[in-house]
Amino acid sequence: MAKKDIYKKISGYNEIIQENAVLEKYGFNYEAKKGEVRSMIDALHPQRLDLTVSEINQETASAKSIKLVSGNGSLPPFQAGQYINLFVETGGIRTSRPYSIASSPTQIGHYEIMVRKVEDGFVSNYLLEELKPGNKLSSSSPSGNFHYNPLFHGDKLAFIAGGSGITPFMSMIRELADKNLSRRMHLFYGSRVEDDVIYRAQLDRIAALHRNFTWDLVLSEPAPSFKGLKGFIDAGLIKERLGDLDWTFFVCGPEAMYNFCLPELGKLAIAARKTKVEVMGVPKNITAHPGWPENVQAGNVFQLTIKGKKTIAAPATEPLMISLEREGVVIPALCRSGECSLCRTKLLSGKVYQPNGVKLRKSDRIFGYIHPCLAYPLSDMEILL
Repeated sequence: MAKKDIYKKISGYNEIIQENAVLEKYGFNYEAKKGEVRSMIDALHPQRLDLTVSEINQETASAKSIKLVSGNGSLPPFQAGQYINLFVETGGIRTSRPYSIASSPTQIGHYEIMVRKVEDGFVSNYLLEELKPGNKLSSSSPSGNFHYNPLFHGDKLAFIAGGSGITPFMSMIRELADKNLSRRMHLFYGSRVEDDVIYRAQLDRIAALHRNFTWDLVLSEPAPSFKGLKGFIDAGLIKERLGDLDWTFFVCGPEAMYNFCLPELGKLAIAARKTKVEVMGVPKNITAHPGWPENVQAGNVFQLTIKGKKTIAAPATEPLMISLEREGVVIPALCRSGECSLCRTKLLSGKVYQPNGVKLRKSDRIFGYIHPCLAYPLSDMEILL
């Protein structure tokens, strides 16, 4: 028997030969689809989005909603609660800021973001004062983990929002209304004054139409005529409004709100796994954070050397990323809050302060990597880009 005929004695050989013949006749030629997987990935998760401002609306005296449409095709899908990182150039400086998407994921024609005026706001002032319909912008694709997961979060969601922190919750609430979802949602919305409450009319309308969505407005500095809830969102109010505490809590707002509300949730013995926090921007006063060295003053300025390139000034109270951008050095960024790791950079020498909440890997700490978006210089230093 010839050597090649030995294979015919293997059990199942003839069946395999017959199957191959069928596949050759009717099978699919994958070579014809070469490159389609990459194009599909690029459509769902593009590196950059070209956007056009289609509409700007004054929501309150200090906040505007901005609708953005695709400049060259469709917008990629997102999950309610995610954000885009908007790239802008103003005053000769190229920088970026993350903005949560307020529109519902069911809305595929545009993204809506909310921009609120902040003290000494570099990018927000540009967007509020100079941006016009028709202007072109670019952004990242939608990112972030501050969204609902049915496997972990159950069907009872409690939102604690402060100021413009209502934005990601508005997307979740609009999704509930658009899809008539059955999950239960309750919103605690804290604001300093009544005139600064964003989306109030829409929240009232959705609550009137959907019994599984309710909300409470809490004012810290109300006018004498205000008849609603006054003060802060504390443990007593949360317990009173929710009854049982078998809820998943989502928290988004200014730093002061986190400092107050998270300990209040602790008083109610809410498990960490039942609490999700969206970090919004850099701390206002980094020198007041635990662990800031007493020998470093707010006015200190250090020398930051970029290996093989140049040396720039780096103020102690300014994140390294901002110092770099002021000198025209732009590094990849998304969250700008110490979470996403995209700006991960090698620290060759010197010391930095990174506040609690910056999600450095253990290996990063061992091998000297930092997140420049929330790394503050404590000495002269050198980095590798």
